[in-house]
Amino acid sequence: MDEPDTAAILPGDLLGASSTDDQLSDSVDRKEEAGLPTTTRSVPSPCTCPVPVSVEPVLFLSMFSLALQAPLSTQYLWDRISEDLGFNGSKRSECSNSSVDPDPLQKEVETLTAHWNLYISLGGFSVGLLVVPLLGSWSDVAGRRPVLILPNFGLALQAVVYLVVMYLKLPVVYFLVGRLLSGLSGDFNAILAGCFAYVADISDKRSRTFRVAVLEACLGVSGMLASIIGGQWRRAQGYINPFWLVLATNLASALYAYLFVRESVHPDPSARLFTTRHHKAVWHLYSTGGVSSEGGGPLHRGKLWLYTLCFFLVVGVHFGSRELYVLYQLSSPLCWGSALIGYGLAAHNLAYLSSLLGLRIMQRCLQDSWVALVGLVSNITGLVVFSVADTTQLMFTGYGLCFLFMASTPVLRSKLSKLVDPSEQGTLFASVACVESLCFLVGSSVFNTLYPATLHFMKGFTFLFAAIILVIPAGIIGALQCFDQRREHRDSDAS
Repeated sequence: MDEPDTAAILPGDLLGASSTDDQLSDSVDRKEEAGLPTTTRSVPSPCTCPVPVSVEPVLFLSMFSLALQAPLSTQYLWDRISEDLGFNGSKRSECSNSSVDPDPLQKEVETLTAHWNLYISLGGFSVGLLVVPLLGSWSDVAGRRPVLILPNFGLALQAVVYLVVMYLKLPVVYFLVGRLLSGLSGDFNAILAGCFAYVADISDKRSRTFRVAVLEACLGVSGMLASIIGGQWRRAQGYINPFWLVLATNLASALYAYLFVRESVHPDPSARLFTTRHHKAVWHLYSTGGVSSEGGGPLHRGKLWLYTLCFFLVVGVHFGSRELYVLYQLSSPLCWGSALIGYGLAAHNLAYLSSLLGLRIMQRCLQDSWVALVGLVSNITGLVVFSVADTTQLMFTGYGLCFLFMASTPVLRSKLSKLVDPSEQGTLFASVACVESLCFLVGSSVFNTLYPATLHFMKGFTFLFAAIILVIPAGIIGALQCFDQRREHRDSDAS
């Protein structure tokens, strides 16, 4: 039976499993020769489910908790710092009259809030930078499910610390303690690594880009719902009740992963977590180009590095600019409240769905690289509008122009996945998760430092800077695609 016909009958995860069985024995042999971990077939979960299930609900629930807590924690920092400095943030006189100079206390509150965001992000993700590749590569031998469960418990512990801070009115430095505890368990990036590696295990190369895009859409839908709920809920009942939901959602995600997610690799009971072998596997992948069925060599290794650089720049801009939206909107001239901030974040996250739909449509007539370029152009135009936005209408216009901004990241993840052997997916996504942690680290450092430093001459300069940065991956992706097309044309002429 032809594979398209099989795809119409079998569930996606079963089809992916059968399509990789033929490749598995060869890839395991090659992996063993290189002295790296190997993967084998799936084992059942503790509970059976009448319908095929995958990791989408795990990612949905985890992202929901993260999207619910992130803007609320920033707003809580703003309110606590405003209270400490004696700044009345509820005043709107300066917002209604743009000719009035902003209160100097407001600038101090903005600066301190941005700096505390930076310290908390640096603390959590510097720890995660070491832990995430360890967990991701370990999942090749220990299984994917532990990497989906353990970080959710870490995020739940972080929510507990935040609740204690809010109940007891402790200093905001204890937020950093919560982030460090979450980072030690792998943080959200470890869940991302486990989910994308799981999808790579059960999908074939033709369907992988769309399956990755579905996971990215789960990020957007959950983020959109959390943004709408969080803003209204905070205004009605304050900060504490939403953070109880954050705690419950993380625990529910861990429980779902334990009960219903079928293991995609056979766990090795003797697999050790604390060993340098896992970090060596990541080094081997990028130093040799991996044990790829398409062949290694400098060209193959170069493409792996260049696509990783593109991913770093694109995701770094996403993370860095996303943290500033709330700060940008809280202060004059926009002076948004919790409800408008929630609607804005919901509009931003809605682009995950529109990007999924756009990717599916564009794949019918364009190659993946050109789809990624369209997504980058959408992102660049939206950021340019954000940089000059001084009204609510203009801000939402920027959100509208970003309707395809997430079309580039699933393409980059898929291209990286297709460059390596099926037995190296866990190691690859461990390194990608490491890069993603570094993206947050660098993005938070650069953007949270640049934003207060440029307030005196252009409030939106940071968004303009982000748009300029995105020109670099656009040029690399376009050049690589032109090179591949020229090489394919030359090969066809020679044959």
